[in-house]
Order: sequence, then structure tokens, then C-alpha cells
Amino acid sequence: MPVTPAPVSAPRLAPGPGRGAEELLRQDPEMAGILLAEADRRATGLQLIAAENFTSSAVLAALASPLADKYAEGYPGARHHGGCEVADLAERVATERAKALFGAEHANVQPHSGSAAVLAAYAALLRPGDKVLAMGLREGGHLTHGSPANFSGRWFDFTGYGVHPDTGLIDYDRLRALALAHRPRAIVCGSTSYPRHPDYALFREIADEVDAYLVVDAAHPIGLVAGGAAPTPVPYADVLCATTHKVLRGPRGGMLLCGARLADRVDRAVFPFVQGGALMHAVAAKAVAFGEAATPAFTAYAHQVVANARALAAGLAGEGLAVATGGTDTHLVAADTGPLGLDATAARGRLAAAGIVLDVCGLGRGSARGLRLGTAAVTTQGMGEPEMARVAALMGAALRGAEPAGRLREQVAELTAAFPPYPARD
Repeated sequence: MPVTPAPVSAPRLAPGPGRGAEELLRQDPEMAGILLAEADRRATGLQLIAAENFTSSAVLAALASPLADKYAEGYPGARHHGGCEVADLAERVATERAKALFGAEHANVQPHSGSAAVLAAYAALLRPGDKVLAMGLREGGHLTHGSPANFSGRWFDFTGYGVHPDTGLIDYDRLRALALAHRPRAIVCGSTSYPRHPDYALFREIADEVDAYLVVDAAHPIGLVAGGAAPTPVPYADVLCATTHKVLRGPRGGMLLCGARLADRVDRAVFPFVQGGALMHAVAAKAVAFGEAATPAFTAYAHQVVANARALAAGLAGEGLAVATGGTDTHLVAADTGPLGLDATAARGRLAAAGIVLDVCGLGRGSARGLRLGTAAVTTQGMGEPEMARVAALMGAALRGAEPAGRLREQVAELTAAFPPYPARD
């Protein structure tokens, strides 16, 4: 049955050239209704998922460009299909912008996702059965950091390091001890919910002690690195994996950075080992995002993301939540709802009913789980520290059941109406 959503504040399906939105409405009203419903969901709720953001209209236009149709297996100047002259230009621009933005000797912008980038990094450096150290899944490690349900846990021998149970900070003494005991082929630095900056130099030192590769999974902080709001891991990593969405505010996708010494191995790991043809419209959109991230406006944005996360963390602590590590250095906030008498799943449900969308995560204490939220998207909308105080108050009211969920949802919609997601920078 066709979806008939309420009127939305974001009036177009896909900003960009042509009459695509009008044609979709005429040709496939059911799918058009679904897409409009998604636009309405974003415009009327608080999007606090740490891995999400709102792209610019320019990025969306690149995604909807004719490059969406182009098959381009291989690399610029060495494609397996004809007619790639323009696609080659797009990829060369994307790689050169990525190298300049992050100060890297080599960039591969073809990975379809962050997970594909991690798989390619492992393929370039490891063989099945090799030992790897990575942050444990309960401490915040990613599925590609050794989950038995994932290729990483099936193909490689992972050991997890963790955090101090009293501080929530990485236990570097334990990391070094594990490295010396297991002599891994690679050490992975990175997580999905760690709100502090890793000590990249110390990771490099430990990796060198045991002759291991250092793989940095910078999917979350890479946008902050681009904006100068976080230290760069590029000089320390043998291979850096990242996504191009999240704080970086590009299209959903991945990339790899490395030194010239490993460039050929990394490229061969992406194609032909892991992937076939690149998604050239996504590559073009990545180039647009890299260009945007090189501007003073993005630098200001990245620093505001961190300021907002710190304000939100302080607000949540004031509402009675236990904030992991006592705060944050990044866009991420992890918080325990146990002091309010709620487990994380129940807390997420109450917040969702109020129009506040976020995730749950491990807290590094056995099976304890908490809320994971981020400020990238709300900062893109133009919110600042005063709005973060308001968001924390709304979350506190929802978690305590202080007001009916419907009334809280109305207040959330009132707040977001003043900060529409897509027109904020257009």
C-alpha cells in the first residue's frame, strides 16, 4: 500500500540537477512516498546516531549524477571498461583532495563502506590465521575487529584489549602486555564508541616493539581530523581505514590512506581482491565532501561538533546519567542509564517514542551497555551549546517518564523546526 506521509519541511527528494524528483513522484508514487516519509522523519526528530550526518545538496547532486551509470573497474588510466575518461578525472580529483586534506602519501577512495576498507587493509597486510590485537567488542570494538559473526573473526585470530573498568580509558599497560604475549601481525587502533583520543604515538611504539603493522580504524574521528579538531593518526598508521560519512559529512562510503610503500598492496587489495567496479557517483561525491572539508567553514563546524558533544555530555550528567570517561574529546558521548533504573534497550525505546534517535553500546564493564550518541548531525543543522542543554533536558524527561511521550515528541519537533537539516547550508 502506498505510504502517504504528512507534509514535510524538506520540500525536495534529492537536491540536484534535472527533474528527477518530479519524475519519481509521477512514475513511482509509492517509493516517492517512502522517501518523503524519511525526509519527514529526519526533519521532525533529533538525529543523534553517532555514525550519521546530513550531506550538502552538492554531495547529493553528485550522487544523483550520470556517473551513477558508469562502470569503471580498475584505476584511472587502467580501466577494464571503455569511456572512463571523465570517471578517471573524478577519481583523480577525489584522491588528490584526500591526500591534501589528510597529509597522506596515498589514498584509495574506492571502498564502498568502512567495513570494505577494513577488509582491504587486512587483505593487504595479513594472511588467514594471523594474530591481531583489537579493542574488544564489549569495550567498543567494531564487528570488523574480530566478531565471530564477521569475516574478521572467522579468518584471523583476534585478541581483544580493553579499558580500565574504573576510568573507561584504554588500558595501555594491558595492551602492551598482550602484544608482547601474542606477538600479533597487526594491532588495530579504533572503536565505535570510545569518546577520547587514542594515543597514536604509543600505539605505534607498541606495534614497533613486536614488529606488528598498525591499522588505524578512524571511521569516527576522521572528520574531526579533517577539521583540525582531533589529532591526526596519519603519521603513525601503516594503513588508515575510514568512512566518508559521519563527521566528514560526505556520502556513505569508505577510503584508505597509507604511505607510498604500501600503496600498490592496498590498491590491489581493494581491486580486484575485495571489490569490482567502483561506485563512481559516490567517488565524485567523496571529492565534493573533501573539498568542503578543506574550507574554514568546515573547520569551525568540526570544533563546534566537539563543543556540542561536551555540552551534551555535561547536560546528561546533570540529568543523572553516568557519562563514560567523565566526558568526551570527540563527537561521541557514551552514557549509562543504570542510575535512572533503566537498561540501555528500554532507555532507547523511551527516547525513540519521544522522537530522539540514538544507539546502544558496550561500556567496557562486562556485559554492561549504555547509550551512544553523537552531535555531528545536529551541529550540521546549526544547533549550538544552548540547544544541547535543551536536548539533554528532553532526554532526561523522556527517560524519567516526566512527561507523556507525545508531548515530548511535540517539543522535539518544535526544536528541530527551527533547525531544518538540509537547508542549513544551502
